[in-house]
Amino acid sequence: MRVYELAKELGLSSKDLMALLHRMKVPAKTHSSSLDEATVRRVREQSAAGREAPPAAPVRADVKTPTGERIISIRKIAPPPPVEAPAAPLAQAQPAPPVQAARETAVEPTEQPPQVPAAVTPAPAAAPPPPEPSTPAPPVVAPPPPAAPAATAPPPPVAPRAPVKPPETAPPIRITPVKPPSREATREAAREVAAPGEISQIFEPTDREAPPVVPPPRPAKPPEPKRPERRLPPPPPPRRFHAERRTRRAEPRPAEVAEPTAVLPAEITLAGAVAVGDLAARLGVGVGEVVRKLLEFGILAGVNQVLSEDVAVRTAEAFGVAVRKPAAAQEVVQRRVVPAKEGATPRAPVVTVMGHVDHGKTSLLDALRATAVAAQEVGGITQHIGASTVQVDGRRIVFIDTPGHEAFTALRARGAQVTDITVLVVAADDGVMPQTIEAVNHARAAGVPIIVAINKVDLPQANPDRVKQQLSDIGLVPEQWGGDTVTVEVSARQGTGLKELLEMILLVAELHDLRANPDGPARGVVLETRLDRGRGPVATVLVQEGTLRVGDVVVAGETWGRVRALLDERGQRVGAAGPATPVEVLGLESLPGAGDALEVARDEKLARATVAERLERRRTAEAGPRPATLEEQLGGEARELRLILKADVHGSVEALQQALARLEVPDVRVTILHSAVGPITESDVMLAAASRALVVGFNVRPEAAVRRMAEQERVEIRLYRVIYDLLDDLAAVVRGLRPPQAREVVLGQAEVRQTFNVPRVGTVAGCYVTSGRIVRGAAARLLREGTVVYQGAVASLRRFKDDVREVAEGFECGIGLERFQDIKVGDIIEAYEIQEVPA
Repeated sequence: MRVYELAKELGLSSKDLMALLHRMKVPAKTHSSSLDEATVRRVREQSAAGREAPPAAPVRADVKTPTGERIISIRKIAPPPPVEAPAAPLAQAQPAPPVQAARETAVEPTEQPPQVPAAVTPAPAAAPPPPEPSTPAPPVVAPPPPAAPAATAPPPPVAPRAPVKPPETAPPIRITPVKPPSREATREAAREVAAPGEISQIFEPTDREAPPVVPPPRPAKPPEPKRPERRLPPPPPPRRFHAERRTRRAEPRPAEVAEPTAVLPAEITLAGAVAVGDLAARLGVGVGEVVRKLLEFGILAGVNQVLSEDVAVRTAEAFGVAVRKPAAAQEVVQRRVVPAKEGATPRAPVVTVMGHVDHGKTSLLDALRATAVAAQEVGGITQHIGASTVQVDGRRIVFIDTPGHEAFTALRARGAQVTDITVLVVAADDGVMPQTIEAVNHARAAGVPIIVAINKVDLPQANPDRVKQQLSDIGLVPEQWGGDTVTVEVSARQGTGLKELLEMILLVAELHDLRANPDGPARGVVLETRLDRGRGPVATVLVQEGTLRVGDVVVAGETWGRVRALLDERGQRVGAAGPATPVEVLGLESLPGAGDALEVARDEKLARATVAERLERRRTAEAGPRPATLEEQLGGEARELRLILKADVHGSVEALQQALARLEVPDVRVTILHSAVGPITESDVMLAAASRALVVGFNVRPEAAVRRMAEQERVEIRLYRVIYDLLDDLAAVVRGLRPPQAREVVLGQAEVRQTFNVPRVGTVAGCYVTSGRIVRGAAARLLREGTVVYQGAVASLRRFKDDVREVAEGFECGIGLERFQDIKVGDIIEAYEIQEVPA
């Protein structure tokens, strides 16, 4: 049983019971100590004896008359009768808590009897106090506690037997002159019994008084500093008032300037964004007047500030001038919306052949069209886009052969934009390769169905089943395995499986019901251009709508011309080219860009006006702010975020794909068009430009040429080193919560051409600055094969033997990196700085 349980049972406090146990010499340390049955039984007996002994308690108090005599002086303070004087002093020692005193007395007498039963003589002295107990029971019980310690160890145990002998020995005990020893005993008793009571009585009031003595009034002073805040608000109102007065004064001025409406033109022509100065010149007013009008709209603009088309139209209308679009732009729009359903007839499917290097794309086309094209090409690799037509049972199929080499992946993206069906060529011995995956991603981004041609099945090491398994891993499950991807096993050398491949192409084309309108002006896409010495600019064009004829005036991108000749894929002249027909067009003024749209104009005047308008629009767009950022894409009607992921290791790619798949954003869908391991390449930029996607690099860097191409194509590249930053940034951008961020600005790059070991310095890289400039102390990173292997700062920069602050492009220098020695020849050191840019 626990001490506190026994105390509760006996009606005592744990503290009193602990004191009793200590007197009994029982080893109990705390109120939760355990007691054995024997000890519990002893304590219960003493407790019962103490409760029966209350009448004996007065005897004990008298027994210790010496103590009483000494306490009489203290008892005099209280008003009780003199008869009670010997016992009253003891009661007065514990007057504050009478109930506790009673408990103590009950405990102490029980403790006394078991110890020594011999000294009975002191107990009879309690005879006189009996009259008192009848009136105040608790005070009478109180005296025993001091008496027990006064008699030291021997007297207390006598308490239980005392009630029998008190009447006989009472008179002699009162006369006993043993006063000195009793005083010492009473002192010890007072120290043991009175001290704890006094201490508790002294400490309790101090603790109660302590809390109120907290000085919290001082914090009330801080409100005083708020006075300057009250002074600050008053200044704004007068400023606003003055601003209002200024606007009121400014309002009539433009009205006065706009009064001479006779000078203003009735209407002007606007084609897109326009600069403030140009708009003022067209309106025939001063630049200041246009600027003031813009201020009324809440727009602060300078002379060279480029205004959007909406703002320019609004400003012109404020001057009372009508705005119209140029005739060329209207004509082009009309050409584009020619209804294709009226008079539409079935057309030939346009098939693009894609695949990895040396997997047999051109050899397969050679076998299909029975021409020796592969033998004429350099190294057996297609160097330019070739278009050809194959006749199958009276039906045509147009094939476009896109290059498979890594250097020409940009053309592959253009080919995927004009095709109806993609034939993916995979070698049965090599299987799925990196460029195979890129081709699949290009086709998927264009929304084109894929037919897989497993080539080279005649080789002994061919394993078509393994290829099908690899295709299933990238999402192309063959029909034989329950998927929806058409797969055909072919051999370009032996000619096996070619007929089945052509039949599957025609079947897929029938399912998609490909139609076009052969009537009306032609519209097509420029696949490739080249400059021929004898014939001038030559453009390979695929006609998509209408019919292109010799003598038509055409507009292609930012150039125009009159068609002087049309050549088919065999170099023979043709008079006209209908839908889904590839031809070479001669007669253009200059070379258009690959992927530009070719349209027929009404006459040369309209063609020239259209080209001039497009050139002006491009110049204005280049001078103005650059769009095509991710925020602007999402700020419009776009509801899909397209991403191209590149990382340093395959594990990072998988982690990013899984994390982005869990990124849930209302009304916005995140689509990963392409993901691969390695640095960001030109192919990634071209795919992003064709699909309006964002390129995300994780622990990889783009080369300088790739970065320039991204700027030209207006493709945004974002680079990260922590996956959580990537996810948080994309989520914040999509939700429109992106805060101002720190943007990285590349200062320059230097190529390591030699390394030197300098004593007490370490490895110094002898470099040649290939672009920009290298600044000492700037942040730097070391790129090895496109992967970041170090990120720190430029610790030292020298040219010859002199320390310099920076080295410009085209110069050699020595670069030391901060706490990094593993520099190798061929590494790229890139210096950059971080700038705070608003989101």
